[in-house]
Order: sequence, then C-alpha cells, then structure tokens
Amino acid sequence: MTDSENTDSTPRIELPPLPADAVPLVAMRNLVLFPGVVLPVTLAREESIAAAQEAVRTGRKIGLLLQRDPVLEKPTPHDLYEIGVLATVVRYITAPDGAHHLICQGENRFRVLEVVRERPFLGARVESIVEPTETGADIEARVDYLKERAAEALSLLPQVPAELGRTIRGIDSAGQLADLIVSFMDAKPQEKQELLETLDLKERLDKVVKMLAHRVEVLKITRDITEQTQAALGERQREAVLREQLHQLQKELGEEEGAEGDFAELEKAITGAGMPQDVEEQARKELKRLRRMSESSPEHGMVRAYLDWLVALPWGKADAEDIDIERARGVLEEDHYGLEKVKRRILEYLAVRKLNPRGRSPILCFVGPPGVGKTSLGQSVARALGLKFVRASLGGVHDEAEVRGHRRTYIGALPGNIIQSLRKAGTRNPVFMLDEIDKLSASFQGDPASALLEVLDPEQNSTFRDNYLGVPFDLSHVLFVATANVLETIPGPLRDRMEIIQLTGYTDEEKLQIAKRYLVRRQLEANGLDVARVSVSDEALMRVIHEYTREAGCRSLEREIGALLRQAAMRIAEGKEASVRFEADDVPAVLGAPRFENEVAQRTSIPGVATGLAWTPVGGDILFIESARMSGNGKLILTGQLGDVMKESAQTALSLLKAQAEELGIDPKGFDQSDIHVHVPAGAIPKDGPSAGVAMFVSLASLFRHRMVRPDVAMTGEISLRGLVLPVGGIKEKTIAAARAGIRKVILPARNRRDLEDIPKSVQSALEFVWVERVSEALEVALAGSPEDRQPVAESAQKRSAA
Repeated sequence: MTDSENTDSTPRIELPPLPADAVPLVAMRNLVLFPGVVLPVTLAREESIAAAQEAVRTGRKIGLLLQRDPVLEKPTPHDLYEIGVLATVVRYITAPDGAHHLICQGENRFRVLEVVRERPFLGARVESIVEPTETGADIEARVDYLKERAAEALSLLPQVPAELGRTIRGIDSAGQLADLIVSFMDAKPQEKQELLETLDLKERLDKVVKMLAHRVEVLKITRDITEQTQAALGERQREAVLREQLHQLQKELGEEEGAEGDFAELEKAITGAGMPQDVEEQARKELKRLRRMSESSPEHGMVRAYLDWLVALPWGKADAEDIDIERARGVLEEDHYGLEKVKRRILEYLAVRKLNPRGRSPILCFVGPPGVGKTSLGQSVARALGLKFVRASLGGVHDEAEVRGHRRTYIGALPGNIIQSLRKAGTRNPVFMLDEIDKLSASFQGDPASALLEVLDPEQNSTFRDNYLGVPFDLSHVLFVATANVLETIPGPLRDRMEIIQLTGYTDEEKLQIAKRYLVRRQLEANGLDVARVSVSDEALMRVIHEYTREAGCRSLEREIGALLRQAAMRIAEGKEASVRFEADDVPAVLGAPRFENEVAQRTSIPGVATGLAWTPVGGDILFIESARMSGNGKLILTGQLGDVMKESAQTALSLLKAQAEELGIDPKGFDQSDIHVHVPAGAIPKDGPSAGVAMFVSLASLFRHRMVRPDVAMTGEISLRGLVLPVGGIKEKTIAAARAGIRKVILPARNRRDLEDIPKSVQSALEFVWVERVSEALEVALAGSPEDRQPVAESAQKRSAA
C-alpha cells in the first residue's frame, strides 16, 4: 500500500525541533491502519518522509490520518480526517531505488486537538482515545457470531494461512477482533475510516458483521461461478476421451492416418537427427507429452513447434572441409583486389585450420569503412573452404532474445538468430558472419553484446544454450567471422574474444582496378548488357572516381557506374545505337556537373588557412583550419563543433605561438590587442582529437606573419608546449586521403615513420613525406616559397639546438 503516487526519492531533511507533546502526522491516500495491526507503508511525498524521519530520530510515535480526497498532492489539515491511529515505527527502510518504506504497528486511536506545524511536515497535539471494554451477553453473542462468519469467509478464500484462523479464534477482546477483521477485508478506505471513527463497541461490531456478511455472499457467488467453469472444463475432458475412443475405432477399421502417423514420423525424425543422448531424451519426453494432449489444447501447437525445431537442427550434419591453400589464394585474388595483408592473414588462418582441424580457431573480426569488402571476404572464406555461408545482421539489435531466443512460455516464441541461421544452413559447421557487430545496443530487454560472449568464446560455445531449446547446442564447429566499422563501440570483453583485422580505404588506382575487374562487369549483368555492346574507358572511370565519389570504399562508385550503364541500356533499347563506349568527356552529360573538385589551392590562398588530415570511421579525409584576427582584448574563439581535446589543441597552439613570438618575428603586443577566431569548416560534423595540433599552429603562425601556407602541403600531428610534434594514428588513411585530394607533400611526426610500410606503394610514389620532430620544422616546410624571409624560423631552430 502507498500513501501517494510514486515520485523521485527525496534526501533526508533537517527538521526544527517539534514540541514534546506533539507527534508527526502522515497523510495516507488509501490506507487505514487499525490498532494492533502491523502493515508496511510506502512513503513518496517529501512531507511524509520528513515526518517519518522525525519520528525515527526522536523515538516518537507517528500519527496516520486518511485524506478525504486521495487525489490531493499537498493536503492541508482541513483535508484530513480528525481521527486516526498512533503507530510505532518498527522499522524504517530505504530501498536501493531510493524508495522509503515503514513497518508500522498500530497502537490506539487518537483525535487531533491542535495542529502545531504544517511545514516541512504536519505536526499536532493529539488526544488518545481509550478503547471501550464493555462485556455482557449481547457483546459475547456478537463476538461469537463474528468469529463464525469470519471462519466461513476464510473457508471460501484460496490459500489462506492457517495462522490467521487460529489468531481470530484466539482473540478475546471484542474491539480488537473487529479491528483485525476489518483491516483484512476488501473494503473502501472511507468504509474503513467510518469503522475507525465508530467508538461505540456494539455499533462497531454490528457494522463489521454487516460488512462481513456481504463479503461472504460475494464469495459464495464467486465459488459457484468457479464450479460452473470447472464443469465446462470437465465437458472438454469428456470430449477428449470420446476423441480417443474414436481414434481407437479408426485404428480397428484400418483408417489410422492423422495424428498417429504424425507421431510416427516425429519419432523417426528424432531417431535419425543424431541428437546427443540428453537432447534425445528431452525430445522423446516432449513427444510423449504430445501424444497425451488433445489437438484442441493450446499447448499442443507449442510442443509440436518445439519438436519440429529440435529435429530440424543439424545436430550431426557437417560438411567436409576441403582446404587447399593455393585454391584459397586463387579465390581471394579472384574476389578481391589489393588487401594483401588481410589475404595473407586469412591464408595463415586456413593453413593452421588444415594442420590442426580440432584446434580452437580464433574468431576473426574485419574492421574498416563501409564498402571495402568486409562481408564479401567472409563469403570468399566460405567458398575457399567449400562450406555454406550464413549471415546475421546485428545492426540495431537491442534485445538479448535476438541472440538467445525467447522462452517457450511466451506465445509465438522462437529461437535466437544463431539457432535459426544454423537451421537454415542445414549444417553444424558453416561460415557464420555476424555483420555490424559494432551496432549492438543495450536496452531494458537485455544486452545482446553480453549474450554474444558465450557464442564467441571457443571455451564455452560447445554448450551454448538457447532459451527456446532449453538444451545445449555445440557451436564449436561453426567458423564465426564478424564485421564492424569502428572498434570503439564494441564492449571490451567482446572485443577481447576476437582477432581484429583492419581494412583501410582504397587508393584511386585500386578503385580503378576494382571497377574494371568487378564493378563494371556486375553492373553490365544487372542491366542486361554485355562487354560487346557497352564499354567504359579507364579515363572515364578515373573521372568518376575523382569528380563524383569521395569515399574509402566503392559503393558510391558502383552506383555511378550503374547510372552510366543504365543510360547506355536506354540508348540501345530505343534503337538509337548498337553499341556505346563512354569516354571521359561523356561522363558529365550523364552524371551531371562534378560533385567534388580540388579546392585546396582555393581554400589556402590567404594567410591563416592550413590543410590538416583527419581520420573518420569511413576512411581518411582532409580538413581546413581557418584563423582570423580582429581587434579585441586577446580572446580565443573556437567554432566548428570541436570536441574538448581539439579545443585544448587550439589553446596549446596559441600558447606555443605566444611563447615563440619573438623568435618568429611576431609582435607580442598583437596578441593582447586582437581577438583570434579559429574555425574548422563543416560545422555540422562533430570533430575531436589531438592530431590537428600542427595544422592549428601553422594556421596561427601564417595569420600573424601574413604568409600563405603552401596549397600542396597537408599535415597532421599532436603538439606539446615544448614545441614537439607527437605521433598520431590513422597515418595510412590520412595519406590516402591526401593523395586523393591532390596534395603533393605531407608533414608527419617523425615517430610515425614506422607506419610508412603500411602506406600503399602508389601513395608513397605520389606523395613526398616530411618527417618532423618540432613545429619549427613543420613551419619551415609549410611556409616555404612565400615571399617573406624565412630567416626568423631558421634562427629559432638554431637557438633551440644550441640550448
């Protein structure tokens, strides 16, 4: 029972002293406590909690009064009944969810004499009402009759504790008996309040007898309805017996088909399913239950569906693995261009599996931007092994039951995606791709990422238990492969169970080869064309790559190629041309004006703009750091939806520039007389990370020295207040993006030289790499070729070397 609606938990309130002859009051919405009765009370209002805490703190009794209107949230003394019950706080409990609970024992009735406080809780002087102790034949007669009616009511109630009947029979006090019975009756709070205010003992006993007699009649009617319902169920049982007799007659006449034939087929399927012994015992137990059920029973369909799932699973069916390393290498080369490191790791994996078939293979996880071939790599592994391929998309899954299944007690319950996919595959050892594993999310329905811990652990998945099946299924023979775009959203324990294989974006040359080998051919087939009628030149493909796509993968490229070929299909279908060949000059007529252009030179044509390099979940990209200076008082303004780390990089770059102002030929007074605004365009996109530190420093130095940054130079690296350039990540993706954007020279931290071997050869030949340890070296390279003298930078470098 509660004294108010649920609200947020309230902290302990420090209360001023209450007069010694007063008691704290609690207003109750729907609860009436009687003397001698122990009941729990849930508190939610601040006033109620404060009153209870005051009673506990001072050791006072607490007064419980019923509200006249239970809807009122802030009742005043006039909104409460005058007669209530003084209670002793047996226990005060604060639950983990912040709720406050009291265990109260009613002591005696009281009447409010004077309210002495209304805030922060109600307090009043009260008058205790002495319980009458009348005796006599008329009182004894009423008590005996009340006990008889109470015993009759208890006999009509289900699951009544035997102690309650003995307690009622053992009570000698008429007033206590009446209070106890009415407290357990299903009556309205106002009716109970009326009995609480009835002080005359005979009148109170008469009212309780009347109420109890009404409840007994209601219980008798309920019992009659229940008996009639059970009689109807008995009719159904009779129908089931008759159906069984009819079945026996059909059997004697040789007309047995139907259900018994289905049972025989099920038993045969269980025998031939190759189940483990404990699973087969469970299946036969369920089949035995099914035989005893009527087809009209709701549970009949549930048990039958369960058995169908058990017999359909590939308990003992396994495809033979045919691991030929050379053939596997040929399959990977045929299906994918580039990705040499990834292919080598897959071949190593297959070689180990061939030499040690019973070993526990690691779970591979391909991580990379969209469109780089993660899913198709899993299909190639299945083709190389000669195994079936199944895929479960985990993007947006937020229910644990999607992995483990629902319990059979629910209507429409099904196994999880793991078991469903294995049934679809029809074998216990397919290549199973868990696609978009980084898109899982937890909710009140559970955490599917936690459910996958057992699936992807080679030490545990041999006894994977789906909630629907309720029996273990061996997943140790399944070759799991996962894909993800980013690692940061994958929980640590789940990431620890997988071997991460990084896939990065493609270079323009790689995209050209992929388009020639795969994309054009696939789009020709999709549009009903062939190479004899339609062809696309290399120059046209390169123009599409440069001017109509800017991505790490090839999905947009394939869409644009499809648009070209659809135009060719329309020309051929109309009979205008017999064959079509697309050259570079033909592309804009079909795809429209170029969507991307080399804007580096245009964007860096004024002082204060530097080109930086960034890593994103979909590959590398370039970004521009723009700085502007205006009259002011030295305030730094940062815009472009920058994260905290990037804001700190800008502050560090400005502090470093101020520290080296004289060495760089900058007037230090200019900082105090100017406001500096640093902006990173594409303001709708959040940006963060320390790798833009060098670009910010160069941008600010260019602004204050009135010298433009070279348009063919891009840079990345974290800076320190000592002027050091610190290493950063994503070098391969950043350099590929630089080459794609037309950059010719890239400034990188010297400690990132170890990442040079990961950069594709074509990118290495297209770019000039400058490895720097200090920002002064980066500044010399970035501002080289400007009309201003570079001597101050050289002198500053010499001074630091001497120091």
